Amino acid sequence: VQLQASGGGLVQSGASLRLSCAASGRTLSMYTMAWFRQAPGTEREFVAAIRWSSGSTYYGDSVKGRFTISRDNAKNTVYLQMNSLEPEDTAVYYCAASVSVGSWEVRGADPYTYWGRGTQVTVSS
Repeated sequence: VQLQASGGGLVQSGASLRLSCAASGRTLSMYTMAWFRQAPGTEREFVAAIRWSSGSTYYGDSVKGRFTISRDNAKNTVYLQMNSLEPEDTAVYYCAASVSVGSWEVRGADPYTYWGRGTQVTVSS
């Protein structure tokens, strides 16, 4: 599976952005797709995940209520709608995929086999 993330940019606090992760190489019906982010000097942080088959979603505590993950079956693409952005959301955002990840481990980076190159999101105050 090849993953291509896009949609990052520089925005002001309170603005919105939508990130896209286009997948190719496999059908994603059995996959879990996720977004992680990493700011300089910090560990990679779980943002959100979605089960492709069921549409079940998971969110990190820091983004719950502001970010929404979704998928488009026809386009083999996962989206991350980010609203009410804050300077603390500044990071490189990565999309990831796994064919097998249990609900108890969906927020960890280790189960994800495939990773895209990140897209930079910068939120100014």
